[in-house]
Amino acid sequence: MTTRTYVLTLSCADTVGIVAAVSSYLSGQGIFITESANFGDHQSGRFFQRTVFNATPDQPSIEELEAGFRQIAEKFGMTWTFHDTAIKPRVLIMVSKFDHCLNDLLYRYRTGSLPIDIPAVVSNHPDLARVVEWHGIPYHYLPVTRDTKAGQEAAVLALIDRLRIDLVVLARYMQVLSPELCTALSWRCINIHHSFLPSFKGAKPYHQAHARGVKIIGATAHYVTGDLDEGPIIEQGVERIDHTFTPEDFVAIGRDIESVVLARAVQFHIEHRVIANGNKTVVFRR
Repeated sequence: MTTRTYVLTLSCADTVGIVAAVSSYLSGQGIFITESANFGDHQSGRFFQRTVFNATPDQPSIEELEAGFRQIAEKFGMTWTFHDTAIKPRVLIMVSKFDHCLNDLLYRYRTGSLPIDIPAVVSNHPDLARVVEWHGIPYHYLPVTRDTKAGQEAAVLALIDRLRIDLVVLARYMQVLSPELCTALSWRCINIHHSFLPSFKGAKPYHQAHARGVKIIGATAHYVTGDLDEGPIIEQGVERIDHTFTPEDFVAIGRDIESVVLARAVQFHIEHRVIANGNKTVVFRR
Protein backbone atom coordinates (compact mmCIF):
# COMPACT_ATOMS: atom_id res chain seq x y z
CA MET A 1 0.00 0.00 0.00
CA THR A 2 1.50 3.31 -1.10
CA THR A 3 1.85 5.90 1.64
CA ARG A 4 1.88 9.58 0.72
CA THR A 5 3.57 12.21 2.86
CA TYR A 6 2.10 15.68 3.27
CA VAL A 7 3.14 18.86 5.05
CA LEU A 8 0.70 21.29 6.63
CA THR A 9 2.01 24.81 7.28
CA LEU A 10 -0.03 27.48 9.00
CA SER A 11 0.13 30.81 10.79
CA CYS A 12 -2.46 32.77 12.74
CA ALA A 13 -2.91 34.90 15.83
CA ASP A 14 -1.51 33.05 18.84
CA THR A 15 -4.16 31.65 21.14
CA VAL A 16 -5.07 28.57 23.16
CA GLY A 17 -6.12 25.37 21.42
CA ILE A 18 -4.45 25.56 18.00
CA VAL A 19 -2.17 22.54 18.37
CA ALA A 20 -4.97 20.49 19.91
CA ALA A 21 -7.37 21.40 17.12
CA VAL A 22 -4.92 20.46 14.37
CA SER A 23 -3.78 17.19 15.94
CA SER A 24 -7.33 16.19 16.88
CA TYR A 25 -8.53 16.81 13.34
CA LEU A 26 -5.78 14.73 11.75
CA SER A 27 -5.99 11.90 14.28
CA GLY A 28 -9.74 11.85 13.82
CA GLN A 29 -9.14 11.06 10.15
CA GLY A 30 -6.86 8.18 11.10
CA ILE A 31 -3.83 10.20 10.04
CA PHE A 32 -0.40 9.39 11.50
CA ILE A 33 1.65 12.51 12.35
CA THR A 34 5.39 11.93 11.90
CA GLU A 35 6.73 15.38 12.75
CA SER A 36 5.35 18.58 14.23
CA ALA A 37 6.92 21.86 15.30
CA ASN A 38 5.39 25.15 16.36
CA PHE A 39 6.45 28.59 17.50
CA GLY A 40 4.65 31.46 19.16
CA ASP A 41 6.21 34.86 18.46
CA HIS A 42 5.65 37.07 21.49
CA GLN A 43 6.59 40.21 19.60
CA SER A 44 4.15 39.81 16.70
CA GLY A 45 1.58 37.75 18.59
CA ARG A 46 1.59 35.23 15.75
CA PHE A 47 1.64 31.44 15.92
CA PHE A 48 3.39 29.21 13.36
CA GLN A 49 3.18 25.47 12.85
CA ARG A 50 4.61 22.84 10.48
CA THR A 51 3.17 19.33 10.64
CA VAL A 52 4.25 16.33 8.58
CA PHE A 53 1.92 13.35 8.24
CA ASN A 54 1.41 10.17 6.24
CA ALA A 55 -1.79 9.04 4.54
CA THR A 56 -2.67 5.81 2.75
CA PRO A 57 -4.99 5.48 -0.27
CA ASP A 58 -7.85 4.22 1.91
CA GLN A 59 -7.75 7.40 4.00
CA PRO A 60 -9.24 10.77 2.99
CA SER A 61 -7.63 12.37 -0.06
CA ILE A 62 -5.72 15.62 0.26
CA GLU A 63 -8.71 17.44 -1.24
CA GLU A 64 -11.02 15.92 1.37
CA LEU A 65 -8.58 16.79 4.15
CA GLU A 66 -8.41 20.38 2.95
CA ALA A 67 -12.18 20.66 2.77
CA GLY A 68 -12.58 19.36 6.31
CA PHE A 69 -9.80 21.57 7.65
CA ARG A 70 -11.37 24.81 6.42
CA GLN A 71 -13.69 25.03 9.41
CA ILE A 72 -10.73 24.93 11.80
CA ALA A 73 -8.78 27.41 9.67
CA GLU A 74 -11.68 29.86 9.65
CA LYS A 75 -12.16 29.54 13.40
CA PHE A 76 -8.55 30.59 14.08
CA GLY A 77 -8.12 32.91 11.08
CA MET A 78 -5.29 30.81 9.67
CA THR A 79 -3.15 31.27 6.61
CA TRP A 80 -2.53 27.64 5.69
CA THR A 81 -1.50 25.20 2.96
CA PHE A 82 -1.32 21.43 2.54
CA HIS A 83 1.73 20.36 0.50
CA ASP A 84 2.18 17.03 -1.29
CA THR A 85 5.86 16.03 -0.93
CA ALA A 86 5.62 13.69 -3.93
CA ILE A 87 5.42 16.73 -6.19
CA LYS A 88 8.93 17.97 -6.91
CA PRO A 89 9.25 21.78 -7.03
CA ARG A 90 10.31 23.16 -10.42
CA VAL A 91 13.39 25.31 -9.90
CA LEU A 92 14.99 27.78 -12.29
CA ILE A 93 18.63 28.58 -11.53
CA MET A 94 20.16 31.89 -12.61
CA VAL A 95 23.94 32.28 -12.67
CA SER A 96 26.64 34.52 -14.10
CA LYS A 97 30.30 33.37 -14.19
CA PHE A 98 31.02 32.11 -10.68
CA ASP A 99 30.11 28.41 -10.74
CA HIS A 100 30.61 27.11 -7.19
CA CYS A 101 26.99 27.46 -6.04
CA LEU A 102 25.70 26.15 -9.36
CA ASN A 103 27.97 23.11 -9.24
CA ASP A 104 26.89 22.32 -5.69
CA LEU A 105 23.18 22.56 -6.54
CA LEU A 106 23.62 20.44 -9.67
CA TYR A 107 25.48 17.78 -7.68
CA ARG A 108 22.74 17.61 -5.06
CA TYR A 109 20.13 17.50 -7.83
CA ARG A 110 21.97 14.71 -9.69
CA THR A 111 22.39 12.55 -6.58
CA GLY A 112 18.81 13.08 -5.45
CA SER A 113 19.69 14.72 -2.14
CA LEU A 114 17.87 17.84 -3.37
CA PRO A 115 14.52 16.52 -4.68
CA ILE A 116 13.74 19.13 -7.31
CA ASP A 117 13.26 19.39 -11.06
CA ILE A 118 15.44 21.91 -12.91
CA PRO A 119 13.78 22.67 -16.26
CA ALA A 120 16.32 25.36 -17.15
CA VAL A 121 19.34 27.41 -16.16
CA VAL A 122 19.52 31.05 -17.22
CA SER A 123 22.74 33.04 -17.49
CA ASN A 124 23.83 36.41 -18.77
CA HIS A 125 27.09 34.78 -19.88
CA PRO A 126 27.74 31.70 -22.09
CA ASP A 127 30.57 30.31 -19.93
CA LEU A 128 28.73 27.61 -17.98
CA ALA A 129 26.68 26.09 -20.79
CA ARG A 130 28.75 22.91 -21.03
CA VAL A 131 28.45 21.86 -17.38
CA VAL A 132 24.71 22.55 -17.32
CA GLU A 133 23.99 20.73 -20.58
CA TRP A 134 26.10 17.78 -19.36
CA HIS A 135 23.39 17.36 -16.71
CA GLY A 136 20.75 17.29 -19.45
CA ILE A 137 19.38 20.70 -18.51
CA PRO A 138 18.65 23.38 -21.15
CA TYR A 139 20.91 26.44 -20.86
CA HIS A 140 19.44 29.80 -21.77
CA TYR A 141 22.01 32.47 -22.56
CA LEU A 142 20.25 35.80 -22.09
CA PRO A 143 22.81 38.62 -22.17
CA VAL A 144 21.86 41.87 -20.50
CA THR A 145 22.99 45.48 -20.68
CA ARG A 146 21.53 48.61 -19.19
CA ASP A 147 19.66 49.24 -22.44
CA THR A 148 18.36 45.67 -22.82
CA LYS A 149 17.56 44.93 -19.16
CA ALA A 150 13.79 45.33 -19.49
CA GLY A 151 13.61 43.02 -22.49
CA GLN A 152 15.91 40.46 -20.93
CA GLU A 153 13.85 40.35 -17.74
CA ALA A 154 10.66 40.03 -19.79
CA ALA A 155 12.21 36.98 -21.47
CA VAL A 156 13.16 35.55 -18.07
CA LEU A 157 9.64 36.05 -16.73
CA ALA A 158 8.12 34.50 -19.86
CA LEU A 159 10.36 31.47 -19.38
CA ILE A 160 9.33 31.22 -15.74
CA ASP A 161 5.66 31.28 -16.72
CA ARG A 162 6.05 28.84 -19.63
CA LEU A 163 8.00 26.31 -17.55
CA ARG A 164 5.67 26.68 -14.54
CA ILE A 165 8.56 27.52 -12.23
CA ASP A 166 7.91 27.32 -8.49
CA LEU A 167 11.23 28.76 -7.27
CA VAL A 168 14.00 30.89 -8.77
CA VAL A 169 17.49 30.52 -7.28
CA LEU A 170 20.11 33.20 -7.88
CA ALA A 171 23.31 31.14 -7.65
CA ARG A 172 25.68 34.11 -7.80
CA TYR A 173 23.70 35.84 -10.54
CA MET A 174 25.52 39.14 -10.62
CA GLN A 175 22.68 41.35 -11.77
CA VAL A 176 20.30 43.47 -9.70
CA LEU A 177 16.71 42.48 -10.46
CA SER A 178 14.28 45.26 -11.25
CA PRO A 179 11.58 46.13 -8.69
CA GLU A 180 8.99 44.77 -11.13
CA LEU A 181 10.68 41.37 -11.38
CA CYS A 182 11.22 41.27 -7.60
CA THR A 183 7.49 41.84 -7.10
CA ALA A 184 6.59 39.14 -9.63
CA LEU A 185 8.84 36.66 -7.78
CA SER A 186 7.88 37.64 -4.25
CA TRP A 187 8.65 34.83 -1.75
CA ARG A 188 9.75 32.49 -4.56
CA CYS A 189 13.21 33.82 -5.38
CA ILE A 190 16.26 33.05 -3.22
CA ASN A 191 19.59 34.87 -3.43
CA ILE A 192 22.96 34.09 -1.88
CA HIS A 193 24.84 37.13 -0.64
CA HIS A 194 28.59 36.82 -0.27
CA SER A 195 28.61 38.44 3.14
CA PHE A 196 27.27 38.01 6.61
CA LEU A 197 24.59 40.67 6.13
CA PRO A 198 24.26 43.54 6.67
CA SER A 199 28.03 44.24 6.56
CA PHE A 200 30.30 44.64 3.56
CA LYS A 201 27.88 45.10 0.71
CA GLY A 202 28.82 45.77 -2.88
CA ALA A 203 31.99 44.83 -4.73
CA LYS A 204 34.77 42.70 -3.20
CA PRO A 205 33.16 42.11 0.21
CA TYR A 206 35.91 39.73 1.32
CA HIS A 207 38.56 42.32 0.56
CA GLN A 208 36.56 44.86 2.57
CA ALA A 209 36.36 42.38 5.44
CA HIS A 210 40.09 41.72 5.27
CA ALA A 211 40.86 45.43 5.37
CA ARG A 212 38.71 45.77 8.50
CA GLY A 213 40.40 42.85 10.27
CA VAL A 214 37.25 40.83 10.83
CA LYS A 215 37.39 37.58 12.78
CA ILE A 216 34.48 35.79 11.12
CA ILE A 217 33.24 35.74 7.54
CA GLY A 218 30.02 34.29 6.27
CA ALA A 219 27.19 34.20 3.77
CA THR A 220 23.47 34.91 3.84
CA ALA A 221 20.65 33.34 1.84
CA HIS A 222 17.52 35.43 1.66
CA TYR A 223 14.37 36.02 -0.33
CA VAL A 224 14.69 38.70 -2.98
CA THR A 225 12.80 41.95 -2.56
CA GLY A 226 12.97 45.37 -4.17
CA ASP A 227 15.31 46.48 -1.37
CA LEU A 228 18.74 45.26 -2.44
CA ASP A 229 20.07 42.53 -0.13
CA GLU A 230 17.46 43.39 2.49
CA GLY A 231 15.01 40.51 1.93
CA PRO A 232 13.84 38.08 4.64
CA ILE A 233 16.75 35.90 5.75
CA ILE A 234 16.44 32.12 5.44
CA GLU A 235 19.88 30.83 6.41
CA GLN A 236 23.33 32.11 7.36
CA GLY A 237 26.71 30.53 7.93
CA VAL A 238 30.04 31.75 9.32
CA GLU A 239 33.64 30.61 9.55
CA ARG A 240 36.21 31.87 12.06
CA ILE A 241 39.41 33.31 10.59
CA ASP A 242 42.40 35.31 11.86
CA HIS A 243 45.16 37.71 10.83
CA THR A 244 47.09 35.04 8.92
CA PHE A 245 44.41 34.67 6.26
CA THR A 246 44.82 36.51 2.96
CA PRO A 247 41.97 38.04 0.92
CA GLU A 248 42.31 35.04 -1.40
CA ASP A 249 41.82 32.72 1.59
CA PHE A 250 38.70 34.67 2.44
CA VAL A 251 37.35 34.19 -1.08
CA ALA A 252 38.03 30.43 -1.07
CA ILE A 253 36.44 29.90 2.34
CA GLY A 254 33.58 32.18 1.38
CA ARG A 255 32.75 30.12 -1.69
CA ASP A 256 32.41 27.00 0.45
CA ILE A 257 30.12 28.79 2.90
CA GLU A 258 28.02 30.29 0.11
CA SER A 259 27.45 26.89 -1.49
CA VAL A 260 26.35 25.25 1.76
CA VAL A 261 24.15 28.14 2.92
CA LEU A 262 22.37 28.44 -0.43
CA ALA A 263 21.74 24.70 -0.62
CA ARG A 264 20.32 24.71 2.90
CA ALA A 265 18.04 27.62 2.08
CA VAL A 266 16.71 25.87 -1.02
CA GLN A 267 16.22 22.68 1.00
CA PHE A 268 14.35 24.53 3.75
CA HIS A 269 12.13 26.21 1.15
CA ILE A 270 11.20 23.07 -0.77
CA GLU A 271 10.54 21.18 2.47
CA HIS A 272 8.16 23.96 3.50
CA ARG A 273 10.18 24.78 6.59
CA VAL A 274 9.99 28.53 5.98
CA ILE A 275 6.92 30.58 6.93
CA ALA A 276 6.65 34.33 6.45
CA ASN A 277 6.48 36.41 9.61
CA GLY A 278 6.03 39.95 8.36
CA ASN A 279 9.34 41.05 6.84
CA LYS A 280 11.25 38.14 8.37
CA THR A 281 10.92 34.37 8.48
CA VAL A 282 10.22 31.52 10.85
CA VAL A 283 12.43 28.59 9.83
CA PHE A 284 11.79 25.14 11.29
CA ARG A 285 15.25 23.62 10.93
CA ARG A 286 15.92 19.91 10.84
